[in-house]
Amino acid sequence: MFSLRKPSEAAVRRFLSSQEDLPFSYENVGASREGAAPSGYAVDRYRVRLGEGPEAYARAVEALRGWRQFDLGWTWLLPPGAPIEVGATVGVLARHYGFWSLNTARIAYLVEGPGEVERFGFGYGTLPGHAERGEERFGVEWNREDGSVYYDVFAFSRPKHLLVWPGYPFARLLQKRFRRDSTRAMVEAVAREEMRHA
Repeated sequence: MFSLRKPSEAAVRRFLSSQEDLPFSYENVGASREGAAPSGYAVDRYRVRLGEGPEAYARAVEALRGWRQFDLGWTWLLPPGAPIEVGATVGVLARHYGFWSLNTARIAYLVEGPGEVERFGFGYGTLPGHAERGEERFGVEWNREDGSVYYDVFAFSRPKHLLVWPGYPFARLLQKRFRRDSTRAMVEAVAREEMRHA
């Protein structure tokens, strides 16, 4: 959904509701869990160190549960505070270069597990109301051996329609911007929580 004006709350609710029972718009649902991408998709992967130790990991999990990676000033997760659970349908509202876009996705799987490297995260995939097709995995991990805590993202995507291909370089620029701002938001969220609890 694209608009020159910010969509109303009612329009957002209607749009999200219209997507809830629709299937994913791509094949290989769940492929991002293992860092795999079907052929023909652009791949993005990035990691940033958030801190060290169990407290930093707990703050990172809290930030991810709160969708802090979308607190960028130009993107908003809708509905705010959506639960991190399989089947949850969400919208990402973005304002860029004079227009608004609203894209829908659904959480396809969760990543949870203790071990030498403890992980928490989830993968969500595009629905028919999204301008692209693909999947994105957001995660945080704590390596117990060296104490390091990381934010890790893996995604694969491509335009949904052939007519969108001419605008694909613009979409890739937005993805690059999201990568930069999302990692900064997670670093700041974990650091802010550290200062608050100090």
